[in-house]
Amino acid sequence: MQKVGFIGLGIMGRPMAMNLIKAGHSLVVYDIRPEAMAEVVAAGAKAASSSKDVARQSDVVITMLPNSPEVKQAVLGKDGVLEGARPGMILVDMSSIAPAAAREVAAELQKKGVEMLDAPVSGGEPKAKDGTLSIMVGGKKEVFERVEGILRCMGSSVVLIGPIGSGNITKLANQIIVALNIAAMSEAMVLATKAGVDPERVFQAIRGGLAGSAVLNAKVPMVLEGNFKPGFRIALHIKDLTNALETAHEIGVPVPLTSVVMEIMQTLRIDGKDGDDHGGIIQFYEGLAKVKVRRRM
Repeated sequence: MQKVGFIGLGIMGRPMAMNLIKAGHSLVVYDIRPEAMAEVVAAGAKAASSSKDVARQSDVVITMLPNSPEVKQAVLGKDGVLEGARPGMILVDMSSIAPAAAREVAAELQKKGVEMLDAPVSGGEPKAKDGTLSIMVGGKKEVFERVEGILRCMGSSVVLIGPIGSGNITKLANQIIVALNIAAMSEAMVLATKAGVDPERVFQAIRGGLAGSAVLNAKVPMVLEGNFKPGFRIALHIKDLTNALETAHEIGVPVPLTSVVMEIMQTLRIDGKDGDDHGGIIQFYEGLAKVKVRRRM
């Protein structure tokens, strides 16, 4: 069995690493916050002293980090993966970063004979915990085939899209759809509530029709409870939409609806709500309409 390293044990990375341990993989792990490693080490993982140390001990290194700068630092920076890597090692970056950054990192790794896949995920903390993430992969087919079994320990959908960078292009498309879906859900549920209709009954009535979606099923129950504990923070969705807008502008694709939702999220950030779950977008609409979408007692 391949030796697996895991770097980045946050909200998503920790449960993903735990699922690899449950599947029987021997892990060596690292996070810049020592306390973040505690649960995974207690479950049987070995703690490393740096990203370089992880790479020295691994055939496959998985990174799950906030954004492009953190990935570049962990992989290409001092004491990074590249310093400890050997030819033939595979880096699977499961972070959501700019496609151009993924290609840049891959090019640097290739100089040392290290292969890379960009494999961002969708599904948030709940699906990270139960191992049913959607994993979107960019890279060489033969490299993908070597690590597909590892990825399937963390996701129920694992799809090779195309060359390096394709995974993150797909993730940007995913994040646009999710953001617009949450915004549409928010407008609709605020409208229904302000009109005096029970929002929970509205949800039950429409979820089985064309308006039904995974977003609707995941977010409306949280909204009804006033629960905005983050499975995926608004701050991170802002990061993804920033990458989406920059990429779209670079290649000449207008994305007007994405721009509007980005401004809604920026408003919530200014209000100090960017640590809330992205389902908390509804709070923007609730503020405009002076009504809260909550379960009726």
